[in-house]
Amino acid sequence: MTPRQTVSELDKHIVGQGDAKRAVAIALRNRWRWNNLPDEIRNEVTPKNIIMIGPTGVGKTEITRRLAKLTGAPFIKVEASKYTEVGYYGRDVESMVRDLVDAAINLVTAQKRIEIEEVASQRVEERLLDLLVPGPDWDAADEAAHEESVKRHERTREKFRKKLKAGELEEREVELTVEQRQSPVQVFSSMGGMEQMDIDFQSMFERIMPKQSRERDVTVAEARQVLLEQEAEALMDRDAINEESIALAEANGIVFLDELDKICGAGEGSRGADVSRQGVQRDLLPIVEGTTVQTRYGSVQTDHMLFIAAGAFHQAKLSDLMPELQGRFPIRVELQDLTRDDFICILTEPSSSLTKQYEALLLTDGIKLRFKPDGIEAIADIAYKVNQTTQNIGARRLYTIVERLLEEISFAAPDVKKKTLTVDAKYVQSQLAEITSDEDLSKFIL
Repeated sequence: MTPRQTVSELDKHIVGQGDAKRAVAIALRNRWRWNNLPDEIRNEVTPKNIIMIGPTGVGKTEITRRLAKLTGAPFIKVEASKYTEVGYYGRDVESMVRDLVDAAINLVTAQKRIEIEEVASQRVEERLLDLLVPGPDWDAADEAAHEESVKRHERTREKFRKKLKAGELEEREVELTVEQRQSPVQVFSSMGGMEQMDIDFQSMFERIMPKQSRERDVTVAEARQVLLEQEAEALMDRDAINEESIALAEANGIVFLDELDKICGAGEGSRGADVSRQGVQRDLLPIVEGTTVQTRYGSVQTDHMLFIAAGAFHQAKLSDLMPELQGRFPIRVELQDLTRDDFICILTEPSSSLTKQYEALLLTDGIKLRFKPDGIEAIADIAYKVNQTTQNIGARRLYTIVERLLEEISFAAPDVKKKTLTVDAKYVQSQLAEITSDEDLSKFIL
């Protein structure tokens, strides 16, 4: 996709924030350019990591998540505040790379499942027929009778095959051997810095623990799902999937590092938690610069992963980060506060806007929900006002307001006789006037 096409796709889901969209669109195009470079220069070109600066709820996470979805790239979102310096209680920064590889494996596995779906379905059909039409017993004393029995069995099997394909046997019960899932073994999860050892021990126990299975009576429809999982797993080459996933994570992985401002220290001579914050920055630096991380699937290099960091930076400043870490995020984008008009656009323009979501939800109970323009404007007015007078949480304010607005009909929907509700300005004011008029109350409810 060209940068212009990427921005156009992001515009379908995210309102405003043109500078941020342009920055990530260029970063995405640079991935494509990097993959088409000659080998002698490719290793010299590193991703231009991005820092997004802006208050909560303005689209930082959504922009990155949508970008990863557009590209089909492995993507994870992590909070910097959850990591601690090695030796402190908490997660070590290398675990984000292991999480990214897990995301890549899920992507590759899903793709492989699509590729082998036809073969797996054919195998499942044969196994279902084995359950529905067991083979004839061998009669060594009368070979002719046995041959006739085999022919009858084949004819019966073909009849059942036709019924199976026509969906006529979905509710018939069969006896199926189902493997019991073992509970995961947690060994060192409570000890900081021991996550990789925890993973290794867990996989070791999974291999040595005996598999348990039991017979279950299930319908053909249920058996098909179980058998499809078994056949798909049997057809997959896990070693090849792991290798492909590592390559995908290394070349196309995107790590969204949120709350970067929470690990800013207070400068020289700081005490207490700031020591750990500075330690997290030091541990994060080699990951962003490029290093090798050991995972249960093999070694993973982070040199060409794209890191997109974000933070509000209300109390801390970007300059409070270590200079070396600042230098690894050369692209800085400032996101703007959302206006009243932005709220109106968010409620109406995206393909899965909040109003469309609630219309679909209530329609399942037979309620036809209709938002009139003046009703949407009233919701936007209240959201903007509450954000200005209390804590500004951006577009997330719309979720709390609309949920409160439709609380009564959501509760009564299955029982009401009137199946049409029009949300206009008068309805919005009647439902939310008491809350919005009391600033202290709105602070806690909205």
